[in-house]
Amino acid sequence: MIPNPSYLLEKTGIDKPLIVFYDAPDTKVFEPTIRPNKLGHACMYSFYKKWLKGQTVVLTKNNYGCGGASHHIFNQPTRAHEDFVEFLTDDEGLKANRDLMDEWIKVSKSYQPENEFILYGPLKDEVYGYVKTITFLVNPDQLSMLMIGAQYFARVNDPEPVIAPFGSGCMQSVSLFKDLNVPQAIIGATDMAMRQYLPPDILAFTVTKPMFENLCKLDKNSFLEKGFIKQLFKVRKR
Repeated sequence: MIPNPSYLLEKTGIDKPLIVFYDAPDTKVFEPTIRPNKLGHACMYSFYKKWLKGQTVVLTKNNYGCGGASHHIFNQPTRAHEDFVEFLTDDEGLKANRDLMDEWIKVSKSYQPENEFILYGPLKDEVYGYVKTITFLVNPDQLSMLMIGAQYFARVNDPEPVIAPFGSGCMQSVSLFKDLNVPQAIIGATDMAMRQYLPPDILAFTVTKPMFENLCKLDKNSFLEKGFIKQLFKVRKR
């Protein structure tokens, strides 16, 4: 049975479409679709406004949008390892020195596609079988609600329900999860390179399918109907 997020979205006030990372053998069912311009650099999040219009972005190993996506989603680096280390460290200043960046890159794992097409776009029930992760586009208040939701069913010794790892926007969408079969979430859209494409008050909360299914189980007995959230909405005058 496909989980229904309607109650969760209504109670949290999340009104932006859920954006899904799909791994699929065909693109027809995902229409309307759009593809990056092969001659330019296109961050995944540069399609934010297209997502809001219901469009889905199609990526392939030959048309991947940006070098980061080629590296971390299709496992095909577009520049030599040493050049990548130098760029991220010296040009962009993302680590204190090259040794630290070298170490991080070497342990970072790329996603391994199962099919020809990787797609980013709104959630469609009919292709739920191809879903790998689901991203909520949220403001800080909504992020706090989903943070509580992610903890709701978690036991003390379970893998950490929510993590906030260092990495690019596309990495935070899929490859930074160690196991997509574990209920877990990543606080994302924290990569400065992709923040320019989002409104300043929007972050990403990306979840695995098991976590999505847990969130969709939240009911009237949960915090969604209790005092803390009601007080928050009262202050916000919702």
